[in-house]
Amino acid sequence: MPVPTSAPRTLYDKVFDDHVVRSGEGDTLLYIDRHLVHEVTSPQAFEGLRIAGRQVRRPDCTLVTVDHNIPTASRKNFKDVGSFIVEADSRAQVSALEDNVKEFGLTYFGMSDKRQGIVHIIGPEQGFTLPGTTVCCGDSHTSTHGAFGALAFGIGTSEVEHILATQTLPQAKSKNMRVTVEGDLAEGVTSKDVVLHIIGVIGTAGGTGCVIEFAGSAIRGLSMESRMSICNMSIEGGARAGMIAPDDITFKYLKGRPLSPRDGEEWDQAEAYWRSLKSDPGAKYDIEVEIRAEDIIPTITWGTSPQDVVPIKGVVPSPEDFPEAQRKNVERSLEYMGLTPGTPMEEVKIDKAFFGSCTNGRIEDMRSAARVILAAEKNGGPTKVAEGVYAMIVPGSGLVKQQAEAEGLDVIFKKAGFDWREAGCSMCLGMNPDQLKPGERCASTSNRNFEGRQGAGGRTHLMSPAMVAAAALTGRFTDVRTFMGEHIGEDGGLKITDYSDYLTPVEAPARPAEPTEQTKEGQTPVKQAAAASAGLPKFNVVKGIAAPMWEANIDTDKIIPKQFLKTLLRTGLGSALFWTIRYDVRTNEPLPDFVLNKEPWNKSSLLVCTGPNFGCGSSREHAPWAINDFGIRCIMAPSFGDIFKTNCFKNGMLPLELPQADLEALYEDASAGLEIAVDLENQQVIRPNGKPPISFTVDAFRRHCLINGLDDIGLTLEHRDKIESFEEKRSNVWPWLDGVGYAKKGQKIIAVPTKRAVSKTDW
Repeated sequence: MPVPTSAPRTLYDKVFDDHVVRSGEGDTLLYIDRHLVHEVTSPQAFEGLRIAGRQVRRPDCTLVTVDHNIPTASRKNFKDVGSFIVEADSRAQVSALEDNVKEFGLTYFGMSDKRQGIVHIIGPEQGFTLPGTTVCCGDSHTSTHGAFGALAFGIGTSEVEHILATQTLPQAKSKNMRVTVEGDLAEGVTSKDVVLHIIGVIGTAGGTGCVIEFAGSAIRGLSMESRMSICNMSIEGGARAGMIAPDDITFKYLKGRPLSPRDGEEWDQAEAYWRSLKSDPGAKYDIEVEIRAEDIIPTITWGTSPQDVVPIKGVVPSPEDFPEAQRKNVERSLEYMGLTPGTPMEEVKIDKAFFGSCTNGRIEDMRSAARVILAAEKNGGPTKVAEGVYAMIVPGSGLVKQQAEAEGLDVIFKKAGFDWREAGCSMCLGMNPDQLKPGERCASTSNRNFEGRQGAGGRTHLMSPAMVAAAALTGRFTDVRTFMGEHIGEDGGLKITDYSDYLTPVEAPARPAEPTEQTKEGQTPVKQAAAASAGLPKFNVVKGIAAPMWEANIDTDKIIPKQFLKTLLRTGLGSALFWTIRYDVRTNEPLPDFVLNKEPWNKSSLLVCTGPNFGCGSSREHAPWAINDFGIRCIMAPSFGDIFKTNCFKNGMLPLELPQADLEALYEDASAGLEIAVDLENQQVIRPNGKPPISFTVDAFRRHCLINGLDDIGLTLEHRDKIESFEEKRSNVWPWLDGVGYAKKGQKIIAVPTKRAVSKTDW
């Protein structure tokens, strides 16, 4: 409920305060209004519910779709998942999700549903994402929804299970950071250029531990779709989340969507609350960054991190352009990308062009690319995709595809030689058949350019949809401003339709027939439920060999690439740890020089990394699962990606942040193959040969949970009465948040089925 306070508060402060179920030391419970679920990070969560005898607490607050694994080839002959998805592991994950949503009674947009699409596109599209809500998903780009003034962040599989079971999450408060972009953006500069420029300024760890509020006249002038693109990539700047205050542009976008507040009194009540969601004058920010809009020109990446950016008119940088501590990383990136310092970016040729993803797969992005093609025709430029280049366009949802086809955009694309696909994540992460081959260079609207992100050995350059379209036509990176000439500001004469023409009502699924914890006959004692899902190994003293690593920004794709995410288990991933740098990508033979392939480090139980931002990137919990499965229970580094750090704690592992000097000393011990011990109870790292121990501190609550092997969900359910009290108040203060198909009955929320119950095979 709104917290009375006289101190000025930021947008983040307000939304966080309005969702506190219980305040505690290290385990403040935050209520989660909206939960998006997909096939990759959920199977283990649903299995955890079964083992513990739990049901989904609030099915109306969860929306499910498939996106990561599915093929984007034509579905004209689609009958069912079993016959359509060829790859066995992908098929198993999607089939498991279809069974899970039916067993637990969740709203699902499957492959035969025109509303299916990428989770971060369908949420806003349906009005499921609303200002002032908390939004979570087992995907790191959940920050997309912050464009609506929502507090939205990615989570791991353990937290997916936690939300399903309790509709809450234990959360520590983040710091406040504001990035202000003032002024007018030049013609040809898009939101993708803005966010790449911002990441280039702050770095991939610049927002670590923070929620970024994007502000300034340039941000306020953007459409909702452009705002979503910026918030989408907050995680690439290291932030926990990104937010933009809602305004009239937001409200116009949401009006009339299937899951938005109903017109009339409910809408008026919601809008009145939404208008209060802006930072107060005098609100304090821990970090402030100011950027001039006129300094931003079309921007692309050159390396293997989103911070490796350069203006399109620039050149490939040299390692000598960077501080000495960064040069080894730069050299590695240049070698992987096959680039020579000093080469003009506009001379770099491409093999493929990918247009899609949760960053840039919306109708506005489609129109932007189409205008480039039309402008090329007017200016006497190339009208076809360059010879030797394969270019694909993947709509972010079935509704985006439907609207684009109604506007004739597909005809423009296909006439120019682009491959027009079905909705899905596609080549953004290459978990499906859409992948780069080793050495292929791709102009991409994706959000990450890590090694192997779009395919083992593939080389990814991030840029805007307009820039991807220009590169596809010329066969090389091209400044879209020059390419479009005098037509850059024109609408291209496109037919523009209204989104409302493509929306349909969302009906509630039938609730499960069996008793649940919400019914008297199905209630499970808290301690019994906790015991059923307990079993984390206790962390007291971990002693052993420590693997030494030095790289900065070791991302989750590097820790475990996407081909190993197609699993229904939490175990068996140790052999895949650091696959792309541990094995030859062509022969799969172990690389003898990689540390984990050598004695004695092939039996490591600890890892020491001197580079910052370990575990940045995806929210996938598979990264700590793989590290844990290998036998490593403690990682020591200067800093960690926020989601990775949380995922480690959830798996009984210790992510230990230490000062650089201490890490350098431990790196020497590790490099010598000497044993190190981490004593959590006494908060000391014990060094070999009588060297002085290194003291550290860990959050008291996390330390208590690790030492005792405690289960977070069981602990949360001890506060069931507080959750129920919060839900009662929530229904009274924000009634529009109670989901479709649900009605109040006393103090409980019950389902009102609108569809008959179906068997697991009845799809």
